[in-house]
Amino acid sequence: MSSALWVSKTGLIAQDKAMATVANNLANVNTTGFKSDRVVFEDLFYAIERQPGAQADQINTVPSGIQLGSGVRVAGTQKVFTEGNIQTTGQPMDLAIIGSGFFQVEAPSGEIFYTESGQLQVNAEGMLVNAQGLPLTPAIEVPQGASRFTVGSDGIVTALLPGETTPVELGQITLVNFVNPAGLEALGGNLYRETVASGEPVEGIPGENGLGQIKQGVLEGSNVQVVEAMVSMISIQRAYEANAKVLDAASSMKQFLNQTV
Repeated sequence: MSSALWVSKTGLIAQDKAMATVANNLANVNTTGFKSDRVVFEDLFYAIERQPGAQADQINTVPSGIQLGSGVRVAGTQKVFTEGNIQTTGQPMDLAIIGSGFFQVEAPSGEIFYTESGQLQVNAEGMLVNAQGLPLTPAIEVPQGASRFTVGSDGIVTALLPGETTPVELGQITLVNFVNPAGLEALGGNLYRETVASGEPVEGIPGENGLGQIKQGVLEGSNVQVVEAMVSMISIQRAYEANAKVLDAASSMKQFLNQTV
């Protein structure tokens, strides 16, 4: 296969993956707690036809040599954990993390997942759960008939119980952080799983040791910047078209050579 054909093929594949990433970002522009992805590209190996610095003669050396690249590939995608816009809802069980940190929820298997979506509800057993019904951990139980549900910036949960005149503490919401949050495995459903790349979770009280504070009655929206994503989409489209033109030109050159020789 012609080297130009191969290089343009890798370019088409890479740009297609980049477009899929932008499409996913735009699709989740209204997803609570969604963190946008960005694509990391890297060039492929080089065919060294003449080594830089090789002897041209007894006195002189080659200044640059001949190095022919073989294309591009997507080295990875990276979650961008900047804060999204804060949306006021007025709902007492809507929570947002102002700063760094993740809520913890427990899967039916007992595994702990992590999320930045604080859209909580109370299930039939009175436990605080996320939108998928996974209970918050440490567990918080809200007794039936409780009112004036309040969550402090430090994660202390209180409510006024029937027959009581002063609020009662129901529990403490803790947050966790990671050395490398971008290394978390995205599971969908606003959930992440710990990996070797992310490091182990460090748990703490909101507002302490670099963790963000909790704000009640608001939600953190998606951090996708629509205008930026649209510009990226146009840039990717033009790059895809350019690679397609290179593919067509290289094919025409090869066809010409076959017909001429």
